[in-house]
Amino acid sequence: MTPHSDNALHAALLDSLTFNDDGLIPAIAQQFDTGEVLMMAWMNRDSLSETLTSSRACYYSRSRQAFWRKGDTSGHIQVVKSCHIDCDGDTILLLVDQTGAACHEGTRTCFTRVATADGSVTATGPALPEGSTK
Repeated sequence: MTPHSDNALHAALLDSLTFNDDGLIPAIAQQFDTGEVLMMAWMNRDSLSETLTSSRACYYSRSRQAFWRKGDTSGHIQVVKSCHIDCDGDTILLLVDQTGAACHEGTRTCFTRVATADGSVTATGPALPEGSTK
């Protein structure tokens, strides 16, 4: 995705979306070339606007009540290749190029547990090797 700074275009797009009562919209990050689902996070108007402007995935942390640019602390950035909006305008899909772990637990994806029919949950994904970036 080429960074874009047209504020009028961003405002029109943001106005067309359905944010929840807290001013947030769910965003799914998916690896652009493999289709692997990496994580789900929340965005507010500011974080989505900054994502569109910079092509770096930015989110809103509900626990910290703060803007969060993915990778600023960990170095595990998400470069946004494209941004998709669902048919209801209430969910965002970001196709990204993930560097390092997407999950705060050190795994490539946040979706490392599988619930089985018997109700048990098993872990499926190991942490990335120390020093790994992909």
